[in-house]
Amino acid sequence: MHIGPIALPNNLFVAPMAGVTDRPFRRLCKRLGAGYAVSEMVTSRRELWASLKTSRRADHAGEPAPIAVQIAGVDPLEMADAARYNIDRGARIIDINMGCPAKKVCNVFAGSALMSDEPLALAIVHAVVSACAPRGVPVTLKMRTGRSDSERNAVRLARAAADAGVALLSVHGRTRAQGFGGAAEYDTVAAVKAAVRVPVVANGDIHTPHKARAVLAHTGADALMIGRAAQGRPWIFREIGHFLATGELLPAPRTHDVATWLIDHLHDHYALYGEFTGVRSARKHIGWTVRALPGGEVFRAEMNRIDDCAAQLAALTRYLDRLAQDHALWPAHGDAANEPDLRRVA
Repeated sequence: MHIGPIALPNNLFVAPMAGVTDRPFRRLCKRLGAGYAVSEMVTSRRELWASLKTSRRADHAGEPAPIAVQIAGVDPLEMADAARYNIDRGARIIDINMGCPAKKVCNVFAGSALMSDEPLALAIVHAVVSACAPRGVPVTLKMRTGRSDSERNAVRLARAAADAGVALLSVHGRTRAQGFGGAAEYDTVAAVKAAVRVPVVANGDIHTPHKARAVLAHTGADALMIGRAAQGRPWIFREIGHFLATGELLPAPRTHDVATWLIDHLHDHYALYGEFTGVRSARKHIGWTVRALPGGEVFRAEMNRIDDCAAQLAALTRYLDRLAQDHALWPAHGDAANEPDLRRVA
């Protein structure tokens, strides 16, 4: 698997998710089998680059290569400047955000709203590719299938973007209007793959090894991008990788192993965010991890009242130790006997 000249360990990608895929989470997912991870989106607005939020998102200290940064905006020149800004800070791949459906992004005509203005979308693509090419940095594009069921233009936009020099396309199988509701469809992803010669990544509702194999077979995609299914379960990447390679399911991870991964992640998380923000922003990661476990909801309610990092770690350690003593097994992914039926009219 390559993005331009850059070789990747495998074809399992972590989706860029605002407020989730920060540097500590990307490191954790790569540790647990992801071959590639894209940062949270970084704004193209120069006046916000010095903000604490953007400076954290542009911090890649200790992150395994390749460093990939997603940029978001609506002005071609600003987007080109944002690409150069992030390359100067270590980015070796630049991703253009045309997939985010969040209202606060779409209300300023960025993210997936750009798909409704193809001339502007392509002007941004040309500007970013022109900024990155002299540095030898490939450009990728993340998009949706279109604005709505009646306005799907992913194939047309994908062809134009590939012709403009985009090295890889990621397609989330939902429209902008869907947000994250309903079911993802993969016929449009397959149509994009058939229309272009650059690698295509399938994204949306990939939450088990069986579903991963079915999506690859249905779309012909070169890679898979996994987002929400990795929240609280970052080892899904090694589960899928093992299944795709062998056809066999890995056993559920041991509680001791999950505790080690999560606690290491929290130390990394606290180091980036500091005490005040770190203990609060860590709550969602802990909550996602324990939500399906015995006593998980009760523990999460207790943990949400803790405002000290050391106390948060101690409480989590006690909870996981109790699970290990009870020989609790982590819920296994992908134990369905049959492949999912992906047939759906686009």
